[in-house]
Amino acid sequence: MEDKFKQSIKEKTTDELLSIVGSPEKWQPIAVRFANNELKIRNIAPNKIETARYLSKKKERLEKQAKANQGYHLCDFIAQPIWTFIEITFSWELKKDGFPKKARQQKKFRIALGILILSYLLLMVFKIV
Repeated sequence: MEDKFKQSIKEKTTDELLSIVGSPEKWQPIAVRFANNELKIRNIAPNKIETARYLSKKKERLEKQAKANQGYHLCDFIAQPIWTFIEITFSWELKKDGFPKKARQQKKFRIALGILILSYLLLMVFKIV
């Protein structure tokens, strides 16, 4: 099995190997080890490997920051009203998934929705009595 795995690593391009080494948390440890060995065999400079690691971490930080700034827009309610309503109403892990702005908007939406439902119920009760 290791031979087959090693062979698949050898077939990858240098950029693919740098990607594996650059983000080791996304790969199995054995793949990272084989990728490191293959890069040494190909005489890739150590500073190029460090650059790949740096760029991978920077890309991850930028993706995390983009998710943190993402929120709901009026266009979401126009383009996909049902899906957006379901997501805002029933999704419980927006903050945990890295969307703090969406989580704050969700909280405000739920409060407003609760007030609307309560108002409607009160109007129905007083209308019947």
